[in-house]
Order: sequence, then structure tokens, then C-alpha cells
Amino acid sequence: MPDTTAPIRPTSIQDLKHLVGTTLGPTEWHDITQERIDAFAELTGDHQWIHVDPERAATSVFGSTIAHGLYSLSIGPRFMEDLMAFDGFAHSLNYGYEKVRFPSPNPVGSRIRMHAEIVSVDDVGGGSARIVTKQTFEREGSDKPICVAQSVGQFTEHPAQA
Repeated sequence: MPDTTAPIRPTSIQDLKHLVGTTLGPTEWHDITQERIDAFAELTGDHQWIHVDPERAATSVFGSTIAHGLYSLSIGPRFMEDLMAFDGFAHSLNYGYEKVRFPSPNPVGSRIRMHAEIVSVDDVGGGSARIVTKQTFEREGSDKPICVAQSVGQFTEHPAQA
């Protein structure tokens, strides 16, 4: 079993296939600040009060502002780079997501991190493979994840390997 405390460095589709069933992580903690939530709101245009109005949000069921669900999901690629180095491939692309759920809120002042499980690796021809990774984002002090997503990536080997 690979050491999952540092980024693993697969360099071939066969290396990826050997990782099926492996859980990577966790990553380091990421602080959820109001400044980061506001920046995400500005970037996306999603200024719903539960995210950007601390006074109003203080009277809500959550007791504070909460990060956008998509804010949490958007950190996934950065977290994956902490868990798996992609430099052994000609390129790696985000192909999409099969399933995304936000089972628990992510309040301001939280710290989150991610675990990733390699679910499947399928050859798609031309030296490329699709990899499905279950990403579980956890909030410090909570038993329930804030996000669970099945990320799909496409990896292409360097031409000399294919």
C-alpha cells in the first residue's frame, strides 16, 4: 500500500489501476473565513444573504454565515494536488462529476480537509484513462461530511509510454 501522507506519484495507467481501492489523505486543514466566502461570492455572483450577511445569518438556524456548497467542492482540485502528483502524465483533465452531495453546512470559522478514494480506472484508448475518485470533505469537529463527490478525471500518458 502506498504512503498516503505525501502526494503519490503515479506515472502510468497501470500505476493508477493499482491504486483502485486506495484511500489518500487526509489533506491539511483549510480555514473557512468570511473573506474567502465573500471572495467566492464576488467571483460567482452568488450573494445570497446566508453566505455574505453575518448579521442576518446570526439569526438563522446556522447561527452564522455558511460557505457555499460549491466553494467547498471547488477546493477539491487543490486538495487532490496535495494527495496525488499529476506530473507523471502528459496531461490530466477534470472530466466532471458523477455525483455531488452537501450533507452538512460549512459555517464560517470552520476548518475542512479532504480524503480521496480511488474508485475506478478505465482505459478509454489512445493512452488515456478515466479515473473516478470519491472525495469526502470533512469539517473539524463534525461527524457528518460537508461534501461527498465522485470526481472524474482523464489522464493521458506521455507518448513514449502509450
